[in-house]
Amino acid sequence: MKVRFDIVGRRNWFFALSLAITVIGLVVFLTMGFNLGTDFKAGSRVQMDLGETVNINEVRAMMHDAGLSVGQDAITVAGKGRQTAIVRFPQVLTPTQVADISRLEKQEFPHSHGAAISTVSPFVAQETSRKAVWAVLIASLFIVAYLAVRFEYRFAIAAIIALLHDAFIVMSVFAMFRLEVDLTFVAAVLTIIGYSINDTIVIFDRIRENLKLEQPKTFDELKALVNRSLWQTMTRSINTVVTVLIAAVMLYLFGGQSIHNFTLALIVGLVSGAYSSIFIASPIWLVWRGRQMKRAAAEATESSS
Repeated sequence: MKVRFDIVGRRNWFFALSLAITVIGLVVFLTMGFNLGTDFKAGSRVQMDLGETVNINEVRAMMHDAGLSVGQDAITVAGKGRQTAIVRFPQVLTPTQVADISRLEKQEFPHSHGAAISTVSPFVAQETSRKAVWAVLIASLFIVAYLAVRFEYRFAIAAIIALLHDAFIVMSVFAMFRLEVDLTFVAAVLTIIGYSINDTIVIFDRIRENLKLEQPKTFDELKALVNRSLWQTMTRSINTVVTVLIAAVMLYLFGGQSIHNFTLALIVGLVSGAYSSIFIASPIWLVWRGRQMKRAAAEATESSS
């Protein structure tokens, strides 16, 4: 296949771009943090389909009548026609407070379809956070082990760096735009890891096949091999991400409000995953393997002299 663009030859451009995105994301994350949902912190979440268009002030006034004080940033009005209100409380609501909310909802919004109230205790929130972290870590460890056995440890480390890059970009977007982080976000991150590593493995497998056929002796030969391998798999990579991206966008546009954050994380992760598989993972492996080749060549020269 004809190589139209020297991807690995311009690897420093892509490394610099990813580094800049990472620094910006780190600053945003450290200054703003996550907007954690009730899955990861103690409290209650009330979602009401009110059957008519409402605004934040109306919902806030209803909560005040129920004896509950909430800030404007704790209320979200969304959904078709802005008829769905979501209110988050830092405390666990008592049965009396839940009954008061349900009563006032029916009283002030006769066309309401009822409230869905979810409550998470401090212990459950802490346990959920711990399990979410372990889920991501264990998935990453199994990926490293698989790639180390299937290929070599350099491929494994390069793939994990690319995966961390993808996950961090998604987390940065959610922190920047104050999107709620809940269990669906963790599901999206795990989905992104699975998709991204699949695309990366396809590219690595082509590199390994070409290595068996050509056995490059110099760094320039290795660079040309990696570049050619990337272009040989480029059509497959683009077709895969575009196909999945179309499905994710349709799900975001026409799916329910409850899965919007999941599909948005999926969209960002799909784009980031395709980028990292092509422009980050393989160039990282090339630099690492190239240093080994140069070191071996230098040692051979010294021993012969």
